[in-house]
Amino acid sequence: MKAIYFVFCLCTALMFSTVNSLAAGEDFKTFLRKFTSSASFQYSRIKFPLKSPIVLLKDDGETEQTFSFTRDKWALLDSETLQEGRITEEEGGIYISRFTRDGPAHKEFEAGYDESEPSLRVVFELIGGKWYVTDCYNDWYNFDLPVSELEETVRTMQEENKSFEELHP
Repeated sequence: MKAIYFVFCLCTALMFSTVNSLAAGEDFKTFLRKFTSSASFQYSRIKFPLKSPIVLLKDDGETEQTFSFTRDKWALLDSETLQEGRITEEEGGIYISRFTRDGPAHKEFEAGYDESEPSLRVVFELIGGKWYVTDCYNDWYNFDLPVSELEETVRTMQEENKSFEELHP
């Protein structure tokens, strides 16, 4: 009887440790290394369309138009772009990049010049034990970009993505 009780306790402990390790999900640093070094992996870990649409001004300068932030508008992100740091430029500007939220299942990375709006904001969420990008603001599509220039901007960004893909398939 004691042997059966011992085996039951051992199996229960093993089951709980397995469940706990699965609940923790994948390591974020490992995910981020792979995310910034493989275009195919990066695309597979983005929940398109992103939560926030791209908002641009029409040519009248007053009317807003929204576009879904879809895969064709995504600018691939490299490790340098998502690296935390603080750079003081010769002109005196300070460029800061950091994780502004760093929770166990939700992380937000922002980059931009000190005392101004971020030029990049990426939201990562742990979903089903895996990290995904669920939202992004990218200066490629800032409010100053007229709707009439969106198509050309997307083409230019896609050309840059091809260069990334050649280096990091």
